[in-house]
Amino acid sequence: MFLSHLSLSADSCGGVVQGLNGTIESPGFPHGYPNYANCTWLIITGERNRIQLTFITLALEEDFDMVSVYDGQPSPGNLKMRLSGFMLPSPIVSSGSILALWFTTDFAVSAQGFKAVYEVLPSHTCGTPGVIPSGIIHGSRYNIGDKIRYSCESGFVLEGHSILTCIVSSGSGAQWDFPSPFCRAEGACGGTLRGTAGSISSPGYPTEYDNNLDCTWSILAEPGDTIALVFNDFLLEDKYDFLEISGTEAPSIWLTGTTLPSPVISNKNWLRIHFTSDSNHRRKGFSAQYQGTFFLFKVCFLSS
Repeated sequence: MFLSHLSLSADSCGGVVQGLNGTIESPGFPHGYPNYANCTWLIITGERNRIQLTFITLALEEDFDMVSVYDGQPSPGNLKMRLSGFMLPSPIVSSGSILALWFTTDFAVSAQGFKAVYEVLPSHTCGTPGVIPSGIIHGSRYNIGDKIRYSCESGFVLEGHSILTCIVSSGSGAQWDFPSPFCRAEGACGGTLRGTAGSISSPGYPTEYDNNLDCTWSILAEPGDTIALVFNDFLLEDKYDFLEISGTEAPSIWLTGTTLPSPVISNKNWLRIHFTSDSNHRRKGFSAQYQGTFFLFKVCFLSS
């Protein structure tokens, strides 16, 4: 239920958070946050540790009140995830010793807010990969070498890698070798794309996409390969419809508007593409080609 005209003060929200574990809540939680909130939290741990953040509750006015999570200091290049509305994300793990949250609200309408818990991870564990909506996780050990497996409830299709292994990543400590998969309702947009090359586009392209879309694609390449994504066309409603790309050197790449993006190169053997549209206005959408960079190298070498 939405609230309005709250008289709570946000003056004292945010700050530096330390310790092996703890809780972060929006001001006034669970009774509603104030308008015009602008809060930043910095979670800081030891140099060789990482931080896992898990949202327990998320209820924000969609598209207007937002919590942004940064892998490191709160700067645009470190943006890892932008959250609004009511859908809980999978647990978020930092690559280093700092994780930041930035919570902002507009001038009207409020909701319950958010509650998140954090835990410092030692270097030998990947931490819980998280429960996925309509999904089932098999396995409860998360140390280096351990494996877990996902499946979906009836009526849903698993997209992404069903088996994850906790591995040692150079410079990042222990981490899962693939992102957590997701369970897509049968007939919904999104999917898993495999192979050395292919194409991806917004639903209905080149005609306009629908409102209220939430589509996720996973592009999976061979082990040791990386992926190049090249856009042919790009036309989204600026600042309201977004394409988020993860699996690159940056925590996440956020794209909106009408400027044709530069090519995107993964630093892993996967890319995840998340497309969302709001409830107003529609545009032509996007079209892109993807290709395994090792495959591309072989083609160029053999043709030279």
